[in-house]
Amino acid sequence: MNYIKLKNSLKDYIIFSLNDIKMIDSSFYRRRLNEWQDKGYIKKIIRGYYVFSDLEINEYVLFEIANKIYNPSYISSEMALSYYHLIPESIYGITSVSTRRTYSFKTPIAEFIYKTIKPQLFFGYNLIKYNNKSIKIASLEKAILDYFYLHSNIKRENDFASLRLNKEIFLKEVDEEKLNKFLERFAQKSLTKRIESFGEFMKNA
Repeated sequence: MNYIKLKNSLKDYIIFSLNDIKMIDSSFYRRRLNEWQDKGYIKKIIRGYYVFSDLEINEYVLFEIANKIYNPSYISSEMALSYYHLIPESIYGITSVSTRRTYSFKTPIAEFIYKTIKPQLFFGYNLIKYNNKSIKIASLEKAILDYFYLHSNIKRENDFASLRLNKEIFLKEVDEEKLNKFLERFAQKSLTKRIESFGEFMKNA
């Protein structure tokens, strides 16, 4: 298979693997991928996963790549809070949660960071459509809980203030009933106490 045929065959893929290619051409010779990298046609993201070099990178493209290269996972914590405009500034790295071990990948297009959560906490994400694909991203409420779950040091008013969260968006967009239902599933007294303190802080800030 030549490069033009490969690109036409995978035109709907944002990121592709050797297995994806083998589905099209079972006799594909892996060394061709190295040749195409050397020529600048494709970029290796991590071992076994590639993108075309002319791929236009945007937030949704990065989210789809994050979902695919470390599965199961969904976008959450700082990245999701930024997506919902609760955090004012841009975030370093594409943060996700996963039931697999904590890991990070530094790639030519971004750093992808994955934090471990228990399997029973892998819930509360939405499926966002982009280019006929579904991207998994935490709901606003679950992103808040995931963030606090992963950052147990955030517990006092000074800590809450240092986050510089958008009070107007928090009060308008966060579904308190949904937040509390999700919080019950964590079954952690310390987390519940911190979230309650955080909620009072945001209401009175």
